[in-house]
Amino acid sequence: MKKNQLDKSKDLLLIFTRNPELGKVKKRLAVGIGDEAALKIYKYLLQHTAEITRNLQVTKWVCYSEEIPEEDIWETENFSKKLQQGRDLGERMEKAFSEAFKAGYHKLVIIGSDLYDLSEEDLKMAFFTLNDSDYVIGPAQDGGYYLLGMTKHTPKLFINKEWSTEKVLDLTLQDLSHEKLKLLPVRNDIDTFEDMRSHSELMKLIK
Repeated sequence: MKKNQLDKSKDLLLIFTRNPELGKVKKRLAVGIGDEAALKIYKYLLQHTAEITRNLQVTKWVCYSEEIPEEDIWETENFSKKLQQGRDLGERMEKAFSEAFKAGYHKLVIIGSDLYDLSEEDLKMAFFTLNDSDYVIGPAQDGGYYLLGMTKHTPKLFINKEWSTEKVLDLTLQDLSHEKLKLLPVRNDIDTFEDMRSHSELMKLIK
């Protein structure tokens, strides 16, 4: 059996999310459409992420940025709730991976909670890819990545990065230049009003 190919209990999806608060989410998008509309879009994207991950046959941790609410869209029968720990995104991701590996998970995949282009099939492919590769990355059009998966704890991936810049993907690929790595299809984040234009469902929300 290859790398826990049949043991789904050792597969873990980390979902990093921001608590949906006015003025604190999608700030670049809010520049073009305002804080209230940006929050509306973000909540819609959260719902999309919950829907595509709900039936995925892996363990799921939702990692909140500020606090863990008692009730929200992430129901406890499908999602375990955690609080992010660390000063910046890199430290927060590294600590989540570290905790997960210590807990005995073998195949770990992390995503954000606001990618409209992401599908359940993309996530299934990411875990399947980790049967034969040590790492899998979903490149984003803006030079970052929307998904990162690994089978071994690799703290160097989370240091010396300028997060939310176009350099993140290239620097990460440099870190993994001698590793067994596969790339998923490129996807587009919804970070600005221009990113929304090709998505009619999102445009309807702000009309």
